[in-house]
Formats: sequence, structure tokens, C-alpha cells
Amino acid sequence: MIGLVLAAGAGRRLRPYTDTLPKALVPVVAPDGGAEERTVLDLTLANFAEVGLAEAAIVVGYRKEAVHERKAALERRHGVRLTLIENDKAEEWNNAYSLWCAREALAEGVILANGDTVHPASVEKTLLAERGPGRRIVLALDTVKSLADEEMKVVADPVTGVRRITKLMPPEEATGEYIGVTLIEPEAAADLADALRTTFERDPQLYYEDGYQELADRGFRIDTAPIGDISWVEIDNHADLARGREIACRY
Repeated sequence: MIGLVLAAGAGRRLRPYTDTLPKALVPVVAPDGGAEERTVLDLTLANFAEVGLAEAAIVVGYRKEAVHERKAALERRHGVRLTLIENDKAEEWNNAYSLWCAREALAEGVILANGDTVHPASVEKTLLAERGPGRRIVLALDTVKSLADEEMKVVADPVTGVRRITKLMPPEEATGEYIGVTLIEPEAAADLADALRTTFERDPQLYYEDGYQELADRGFRIDTAPIGDISWVEIDNHADLARGREIACRY
């Protein structure tokens, strides 16, 4: 099993930081007392290393040259061997296509993390503890947080697994929020890749979570794992970035 990070998006709501950097390389921990600057990507790779993943793939697109330039330094810092996968439509299409670009990596089994989610390694540990027969895809789910309209909401049944995953759902109907981290076993790779292709061919602006919904609609069981009462944030805008910087200092 390897790590996989989606880091191809433009992150326009974080300008001017993202004028020259992909969102995953926006600093969340400033240098202090000789300590190195850390980005969301740094935090995610450190999480992978902490749970014993020696390899990771990063899907790059917008400002990909910045990731290429830092690749060797990231490998040295975290002890994780990196492969960069290029998304040729990163500024045109949404992330259903971005995850499909990593379909060969999926065949190795991955812990997938969005490139804008600040979270502790306890999330990866929770997902790995959930591995078992028949559990081919497991979503990290926050069942504690109060939900609003923007969150990626999930309805999950303990017997049949995920029934719905979408932002377009009344918060009171949701079991919890998908935080952007997933365990994907190798035996799920072909089915997921096919569902992602169907999804972006239907509408290039759809999310990879819409690919999860496509899978669920086909009768493929997707499980969830509650992450407990932890601090995490998806960084979409400057307010999120401020929250991410507050949280990141604790990890």
C-alpha cells in the first residue's frame, strides 16, 4: 500500500498564495527557531511516513513545476519515495478526472488524501485499523462536527454502507462529513477507475466523490470509519487557512 495525494487544483480562493503555488504547497507552519516551513503536503507525507508507508504518488497539474522542484527535498525530509502523476486537464476539469489519472497507483492499494486537508496521522491509523475482508473502500468520516451546506456529506448504513455522498444534501440527513481521506484496497481499483471515467465523461466538473456515488449506485459497498473528536480542516479560503495554521501547530 502507498500514499496518494491529489494536488492538481488551482485553489483560486487562496490567492495571492496560489498565484505561484498549488494549494498543497501553501505554508501552514511558518519557520520558527530554525524549524522548517511546513505545507499541507508536508503534513500529509509525514502522516504517511508515521503509519509506515514508504512510497507515495502525487497528482500534480496547476503550478506542477513547484512540486517537481521540491520533490527531492520532500523525499529527504519525510523518507517517502515520490512519484508525480500529471493531470493534463487540472485547470479545466474537476477532481473525478484527477483521481482517474492515478488509476495505476490505485492498483497498488492507497491511502488517498486530498491536498488541502490538514489532519493528524490518527486518521490514517483509523483507516488502516479498519482493513478486513470485504472492506474495499473506507471513507474517513467526521460524525462529531456540526454540518452546513458546503461540507461533503455522507449517509451511511451500518449494514449496506454508503448510500449517498454529496454536498447537495440537508445537513440534518447526513451521518457525517467525509474529510477527504480514503483507504482504497487494490481489489477496488478497477471498479473505481471505471466509475470515475463514467463520472467525468458525464460531466467533467464532477468530484471524485460523485464517482463514489456512482459505485454505490452500482451496488458496490463503500464503508466508513468515524475519526472521533479531532481537529482538522479542508482549506478552501483564507479563513480555512488561518484555521489550518492553528491546527497544524499541534501536530
